[in-house]
Amino acid sequence: MPTEYRLEGDGADIQTLPKISLHDHLDGGLRPQTLIELADELGLEVPAADAEALGAWFTEQSNSGSLVEYLKTFDLTTAVMQTRAGLSRVAREFVQDLGADGVIYGEIRWAPEQHLTRGLSLDEAVEAVQAGIEQGLDDVQALGRRIRVGQLVTAMRHNDRGLEIAELAVRHRERGVVGFDIAGPEAGFLPSRHRTAFDYLAGQFMPVTIHAGEADGLESIRSALLDGRALRLGHGVRIAEDLVIERQDDENTYVSLGPIAQWVRDREVALETSPSSNVQTGAIAAWGDELVDHPFDLLYQLGFRVTVNVDNRLQSGTSLTRELALLGDAFGYDLDDFETFQLNAAASAFLPLDDREELAELIQDGFDEA
Repeated sequence: MPTEYRLEGDGADIQTLPKISLHDHLDGGLRPQTLIELADELGLEVPAADAEALGAWFTEQSNSGSLVEYLKTFDLTTAVMQTRAGLSRVAREFVQDLGADGVIYGEIRWAPEQHLTRGLSLDEAVEAVQAGIEQGLDDVQALGRRIRVGQLVTAMRHNDRGLEIAELAVRHRERGVVGFDIAGPEAGFLPSRHRTAFDYLAGQFMPVTIHAGEADGLESIRSALLDGRALRLGHGVRIAEDLVIERQDDENTYVSLGPIAQWVRDREVALETSPSSNVQTGAIAAWGDELVDHPFDLLYQLGFRVTVNVDNRLQSGTSLTRELALLGDAFGYDLDDFETFQLNAAASAFLPLDDREELAELIQDGFDEA
C-alpha cells in the first residue's frame, strides 16, 4: 500500500492536492516491474530479480553524493527505452503515475538522442513518447481526474547535437513538445557550448529551461541566463552561492544578493528544486548533507520563485507528494506554503498565459477545498 502523507496541523491529504511537476525525467521515472519486463524482452540483465529489490538498488546506487555516479544508473533505464513499444509504455505509465500523485500539469523531460540504438530516428522516438503520453492522459481522465502533459526535449550538454535537437523540438512543438532543455554532466560543459542552438530557439520563440546550479556553480547559472536565455533553472540551488549572510539574530537573517541572484529573483526566473535529489547528488554540499540544510527555505523567504519537483522518481524513491511532505517536516510549512509552491510552478509552466491562469485557478480551488 502507498504511504499516506498528511500535512501536520492542517491534516490535509497531500496526495489529493492539485500539483504541478516541472522537473521530471522520463528515464528516471520507470516502474521497477516495467524495467524488469522490458529488460527480459530485450535479453538484458538487471541487478535484481524482483521489483522491490530493484527499486532499493536504484535508491542505494543514487545515494552517492555525486551527480556523475548518480547519472550512471540511467545506463540501465535508457537501455530498455530503445524501441517504440518500450518508449510508449514507459511514457504511458509515467502519466498514470503523475495522475495518481495529484499532478494536474506535468512536463516530462527526456533526451531523444539517447534512444536510437535499436533503429529509431529522433522523430520516431518523439512520436513514440507522445503516443504513450496520450494513452496515459486517456487513462487518467477515464478515472475522473484532470491532467495535461507536455514534453521537454532535452539535448545532452556533453555531446554536439544541440542544434539538431533544438530543431527537433521546434518540429514537434504543435505535437506535444512545449520546451527545450540541456542535461547531463554539468561541470565543464557550460551552456555556452550550445549557443548556436539557443540562438535558433530564441528566434523560434521556443521556451528554454537549463540544468544549472546543481553540479556546478554561478558561472554555469550565468551562462544559462546569458547564453541560453533560460526562463527556468533546472535545480538552480547553487544560486545560494551568490548570497552573503551579513548577520543573524534570534529571529532574523540579514542577507545581501549578488548580481546573478538579484537578477534571478527580480526577474522571477523559476528554480526547479528537487529536494531529495539535491541531497543525493551533493548539490547542497556547501550547506550540509541533510534536507534541513537545503537552501530552499532561505531562497523561499527571500522571495525567489521556488518550485518543488522530483527529478527522478525511481532513483530517489519518491513522488511529488513525498517531496512536499519532506519539506513540510523540515521547515514547518503549512497549506498556504504548499499552495505558493504550486502557484509558482503554474506561473512558470511553458504554456500560454491564459492556460497558466487557468492552472492557477484550479490550484486555488483545490487548496480551498482542502
